Amino acid sequence: MPNLFARTLLAGVNEDSRTLRNLGTAELIEEAVRAGEGLLSKDGAFVVQTGKHTGRSAKDKFIVKDAETENTVWWGKTNVPMTPEHFANLRVDFIKALEARERLYVADLFGGSQTEHRIKVRVITELAWHSLFARTLLVRPSAEELVGFAPEYTIIDLPSFRADPARHGSRTETVIAVNFSEICPASAPIPRVMARAPRR
Repeated sequence: MPNLFARTLLAGVNEDSRTLRNLGTAELIEEAVRAGEGLLSKDGAFVVQTGKHTGRSAKDKFIVKDAETENTVWWGKTNVPMTPEHFANLRVDFIKALEARERLYVADLFGGSQTEHRIKVRVITELAWHSLFARTLLVRPSAEELVGFAPEYTIIDLPSFRADPARHGSRTETVIAVNFSEICPASAPIPRVMARAPRR
C-alpha cells in the first residue's frame, strides 16, 4: 500500500478516496453521523460523547527538550520535557498508526486572524467531528487563500493511538508531544506538532 502519510503531508494531500480535504461543515457532519461519531439532536445540533477526557489533558503535554528549547521554555508542571529519543520512537509509531487508518480528514487553516501574524496550519484527523472542531477553533481560509497552501505547522490528531510510557516517555497512554526542532526539507514540511486526543 502506498504511504498515505507521505501523500497526505508531503505531497500536499493528493486526491485519495481515504483522504478528504477541506470539507465544509455540512459535509463533516454528514461524515460524522454516517460513521457513528455522534448524533443530530431534534433541533439539528451535532452531539458527541467525548469520552473520559472532557477538556485538556494538561499533565500529558510534552515538549522535546533540546538545544533549541532548553533555555527558552519555562519547564515545570505545565511544560514537561521529553527526550528527542522518546519523540523519535513516538513519531515512528504514530506515523505507522496513521498510515493504517481507513480514512483521514485534512483541514488547511490559519492560526490567528491578523494576516501579518497568522501561521498556516494543516490539521489531520481520523474523526470527522475533530476536523469540525478544528475548523471552529482556527480561521478558515478563503478559496483563493487555499491555492498553493503550504503549512508551517502540522497537527495530527489520532485518538485511537495508545502511547507506551516506557517507549515514548509519556505519563499515560495519552500524549500530546511537540518538537520545535524538526528539520523541514525545503520542498515539504514535516510535522512539528503531533497531538493525540482522547478516544471518543
